[in-house]
Amino acid sequence: MRYIALLRGVNVGGHMVKMERLRALFAELGLDGVRTYIQSGNVFFEAADGDRAELTRAIERHLRAALGFEVPTYLRTVPELERTLARSPFTDADIAPDTRLNIVFAASPIPATLTLPAWSTKRDMEIRQVTEREAFVVWYLKDGRPPASGDFLEKTLGSQLTSRFAHTTVKILEAAKAG
Repeated sequence: MRYIALLRGVNVGGHMVKMERLRALFAELGLDGVRTYIQSGNVFFEAADGDRAELTRAIERHLRAALGFEVPTYLRTVPELERTLARSPFTDADIAPDTRLNIVFAASPIPATLTLPAWSTKRDMEIRQVTEREAFVVWYLKDGRPPASGDFLEKTLGSQLTSRFAHTTVKILEAAKAG
């Protein structure tokens, strides 16, 4: 099974990791066909279809031991990411220069009781749609700066998260399928 590992906190905040090193760390776990895409922690690999939660924990433990910092890992398969993108939640979004479209990936299920749209108190983030483990979020930049309401998402979605811009997620899927 081909997996896409979306890593949180790689090459930000002083946690720099060369992609060669990241590929080697995944290969050390016995994963096949390891490839990376851009510098923000997107890793493609093949693994037997098994316990995804255990595979995630094994990757996180190995990265923590090798790198010296936590690297929360979010695994998706190619078909799962295809289904996520097929939802097209941003087709009616008013795209302006100060707007960014994001897909947020959750480590645990998002509450089904969430009322949408959900807005941050500063109204600089709007959760438009959710799946069991993804949220489609619009950022509204203020003075050219991204929202500083990061805790809003984790509190509202009830999970540890990582995000990718929607257009980057499309490119990640294309790259994963190409290998």
